[in-house]
Amino acid sequence: MAPRKVSDTAAEPRRSGRIAALPVAAPAEAPKPKATKAKATKKRSADDVDEVKEGETSAAKKAKADEAAAAEQGASDSAEGSSTSAALDKIELGGSLPSLTLKNEKGEDIQVADLANEKGVVLFLVPKADTPGCTNQACGFRDIYPDFTSVNFDVYCLSTDSPAAQTKWQTKKELPYPLISDPKRVLISALGAGEGGKTKRSHFIFEKGGKLVDKKLPVTPADSPKLALEFAKNHT
Repeated sequence: MAPRKVSDTAAEPRRSGRIAALPVAAPAEAPKPKATKAKATKKRSADDVDEVKEGETSAAKKAKADEAAAAEQGASDSAEGSSTSAALDKIELGGSLPSLTLKNEKGEDIQVADLANEKGVVLFLVPKADTPGCTNQACGFRDIYPDFTSVNFDVYCLSTDSPAAQTKWQTKKELPYPLISDPKRVLISALGAGEGGKTKRSHFIFEKGGKLVDKKLPVTPADSPKLALEFAKNHT
């Protein structure tokens, strides 16, 4: 009977060991810190979103302010251009080339008043570069250009086109004379060819020294070169 008592005694600690381990295996409050951390993370994320939204709002306001400033500057530039155009007196027969800086087809500044310092000047106006009628007129001056230079006259084409557009046209049609860009129609309007926001096909002849001695307004593309050359020869 003694061996049974030893077996019973050895089994008793094993049962108490299991019971002691039960509370440690299942802690009731263990998940709570994780839940708290998740809430804090969500709160920070929400704050981050608010900060991003606030940053986007500030950027949008700045963009609108920049656009408004650009529009105001554009309006100011436009008003300045209109003022310049209005301040330039109309050029009648007997009048002179005005003191005005424009750009040629190369984008270089030219002083209009200096064009006729050494020679007479034929200034022909076209509504738009590289269009059929304007090309006809320009090529007409091209074909008889040496006749103008032989009687001491230079030829210039005047239009509202950009220097880049004029260069492209000049290269395409092999135009031997300079082109002048007048995007705001300052000189064009002073010559009386800019009414209604359009350029009237015409030509103007200034003798050496800059005095206006002849004008044809309007004129056909085919007639303009011939009439201008005829006058230049007779005037010389």
